Amino acid sequence: MKNKLSDVNDYLFEQLERLNDDETLDEANNFEKEIKRARAITGVTSQIVQNAKVALDAKKYLDEAGSESLPNMFLLDNKDNTK
Repeated sequence: MKNKLSDVNDYLFEQLERLNDDETLDEANNFEKEIKRARAITGVTSQIVQNAKVALDAKKYLDEAGSESLPNMFLLDNKDNTK
């Protein structure tokens, strides 16, 4: 599994392609299955995006305050965030 925000975008487009695939959705129960999957994916990705927004807002706030590093609790990866 990939864990970057760009991957979230890829997952959303993959789901959109599945929902647009008439042949697959015509099979028994596939439509309902894909609708449930789409709801689950969009719910989780919404939380991921919100988490990234909080981290970005925190970074902007610290930049405005003149701080050079983001506290570890706001990091989206395990890398050091010092300039």
